[in-house]
Amino acid sequence: MPETIAFSMVVNGKRTPARPVPANMPLVDFLHEELGLTGTKFCCGIGVCRACTVAMERVPGAQLEPLLTCSTPVSQVNGKAITTVEGLAGENRLSDLQMAFLDEFAFQCGYSTPGFLMAAHILLDQLRRRPIAREQVDQAIEQAVGQHVCRCTGYVRYYAAIRKVILATPGLVT
Repeated sequence: MPETIAFSMVVNGKRTPARPVPANMPLVDFLHEELGLTGTKFCCGIGVCRACTVAMERVPGAQLEPLLTCSTPVSQVNGKAITTVEGLAGENRLSDLQMAFLDEFAFQCGYSTPGFLMAAHILLDQLRRRPIAREQVDQAIEQAVGQHVCRCTGYVRYYAAIRKVILATPGLVT
């Protein structure tokens, strides 16, 4: 019988009730099966494609970090805070980033889109903390999402949408 832990974390701003779960349960399975949050996609299962990316905050107020949920067991994130793609939208309104993805038609099949959105969300958090020069924007986008895999090859549109939001958001570019 697998080892279980009393697991709880903050997901999209809400603390989950502590519950026993297998310590080695992949976080993506917990999100899907225990919370019904299916926006985070399971694809390669080994953390290469990055479709399963969420944003993690190790301590309150810390810079967001990408977390690959397919290869991260719940035991490694017990007590931490994450944001999933479902947590990006506000009350009855998509985030500026989500709207830009729609405006730029930055998706095809849409399977990898949540991972790209989360990586871009993390990049925006980094830029709010440390703005960059305008001429560094393309390099910052490449660094943030360059390892994400899109089988439909929608990269140009993803990059255009992210660039659009960065340049339109005050304080991100010097």
